[in-house]
Amino acid sequence: MTKKELVASVQETAAAELTKKQIDEIVDVVFSTIANAIKEGRYSHPDFGTFTVKSRAARTGRNPRTGKEIKIPASKSVSFKPAPALKNSL
Repeated sequence: MTKKELVASVQETAAAELTKKQIDEIVDVVFSTIANAIKEGRYSHPDFGTFTVKSRAARTGRNPRTGKEIKIPASKSVSFKPAPALKNSL
């Protein structure tokens, strides 16, 4: 689903008469707020799931083209664990 499809879906199901532009702004604010919560460490939504920040340690990898060893620096990533309700609905 693209952002455009999300906005159209919300407009179809919204109880209030909102324009696509208003819904687009609301979607931007919601995702921005969720991103900020994840940056602080964790965001949980009942019946959907939990987003957390995971740290990856530095490690040695291999360049697949040359076979030469390379150092991969430590990094952070976002992890998602689905709620049981979402998992069971799949």
